Amino acid sequence: MDNKSYTKDGSVDLQGRPVVASKTGRWRACAFLVGYEAFERMAFYGVASNLVVYLTTRLHEETVSSVRNVNNWSGSVWMTPILGAYVADTYLGRFWTFTISSLIYVSGMILLTVAVSVKSLRPSSSSKATAWQISFFYGALYLMAVGAGGTKPNISTFGADQFDDFDPHERKLKISFFNWWMFSSFSGALIATLALVYIQENLGWGLGYAIPTAGLLFSLLIFYVGTPRYRHKVRKTNSPAKEMARVLLAAFNNRRRNLPADLYELSPENYSVTGKRRVHHTLAFSFLDKAAIKEGTNPCTVTQVEETKLVLGMGLIWVATLVPSIIGAQVNTLFVKQGTTLDRTLAHGFQIPAASLGSFITISMLVAVPLYDRYFAPFMQRRTGNPRGITLLQRLGVGFAFHILVTMVASLVELKRMHVIKDFNVRKPTDIVPMSIFWLMPQYVLLGIGDVFNTIGLLEFFYDQSPEDMQSLGTTFFTSGIGVGNFLNSLLVTLVDTLTRRGGGKSWIGNNLNDSHLDYYYGFLMAISAVNLAIFIWISSRYNYKEESLEVVEGKVCVQMEAKVGDAPQV
Repeated sequence: MDNKSYTKDGSVDLQGRPVVASKTGRWRACAFLVGYEAFERMAFYGVASNLVVYLTTRLHEETVSSVRNVNNWSGSVWMTPILGAYVADTYLGRFWTFTISSLIYVSGMILLTVAVSVKSLRPSSSSKATAWQISFFYGALYLMAVGAGGTKPNISTFGADQFDDFDPHERKLKISFFNWWMFSSFSGALIATLALVYIQENLGWGLGYAIPTAGLLFSLLIFYVGTPRYRHKVRKTNSPAKEMARVLLAAFNNRRRNLPADLYELSPENYSVTGKRRVHHTLAFSFLDKAAIKEGTNPCTVTQVEETKLVLGMGLIWVATLVPSIIGAQVNTLFVKQGTTLDRTLAHGFQIPAASLGSFITISMLVAVPLYDRYFAPFMQRRTGNPRGITLLQRLGVGFAFHILVTMVASLVELKRMHVIKDFNVRKPTDIVPMSIFWLMPQYVLLGIGDVFNTIGLLEFFYDQSPEDMQSLGTTFFTSGIGVGNFLNSLLVTLVDTLTRRGGGKSWIGNNLNDSHLDYYYGFLMAISAVNLAIFIWISSRYNYKEESLEVVEGKVCVQMEAKVGDAPQV
């Protein structure tokens, strides 16, 4: 068979054989993956969206304690992917790491369903939970978090692996991949916030957890049906972490040497034999270039140095994502608690769960993603000449700006709620404020639109800018940012509660939200969001996008195929 029929990026099948491009990968393979993403998001948001309600009404935890526990668990869900990605990149590969982790994830969901269903394991609405009941419930929650560690970073990168970066048509398809991948994710989240939270509060928590558990099992079956169509990246034997450590050590050892004009790099033929991509030299973090001095001991290649530079550059961008992640952490905590104090009655006395308002985030994203992909991106392409319309960092900047609007609107709405409380003399924590819960809708909608730029942009940015051998680990920059944001929010609410109580003062985030000051807290978040955006703009103006080459042999000639990622990708 003609070699041109095979993928140009060296993809293989599960047995390690080269794959035929026309019979594998692309959207025909991704179709088997999106189902799992939708059901996994439905399971996660089915638990996360209403968890603060379960903790306060069934386990009888206080407001600050419940917010802290939700944030700590959510943070763990988003942090464990660091370990899962490392195992995938260094040892097992994405497919097998996902396989093992998905079974752990489903086991956690099954035990969680048991914890809220079996009478001896679940506390009643009036009695205090026993230590055994609390331990079993949290044990199931954190088992789910462990499973997420191997599924979350590997399923999305495995989907992106189905497109050949060095095929012009497939690279064009890949530009839209993360938009539509997240579209399936949002669909699962929408079902969770619209249907599952209602089922949990009105038909039983057990049924509300059993439905997504069954969906996960079904989606895993579909995933394995698609196995013959999947492309797999060839796993390198060297540990990415060790490669980075070697570069840093070599640069330190050569720190007193003068930097020559000619740095050490392998020949194009060497790259064509190994199938590894060569990364072009940049001026960023120039102190690391001394690791590639030829006369040094065991010198590193320019490509190895540049891969380390990429990780450091992504690290700076990662720091700027923490504040937006803190804003996002409000959705399943204070936004929900705020909603429980408002009038949730619709026609004929029907009451919507406070967590259901999270569906407006998902709905706005589901509407905005096609508009972004079909109209905004092509419009900007014609104006900028960039195949993405705007650069990845410009996309993030727009998303960060939306977070300033979200916190500003949230603060203004809370001010309105406080005025209504004063006018109607609402003081008890169980009293309902005569103000519709839909006053909160604008902050949810703005957050959803902003996430089209922020969330999708972050996932795409960290995947595209990661070194070739670290793309699973690279996407954990995305997940760990969310995780650390949740932990920081947990710390923040604790500090704010402690500091504002000093001297007998009124807590901004007390158990009685009708006698607190969430408007001050949201105003504080708005201020740090504005400072964070200014810092991000400064950092991004100095960022160097990845440029790489793949050397392929055609006949006896070594041909260089180039791709610039992030700014204006081309082949």
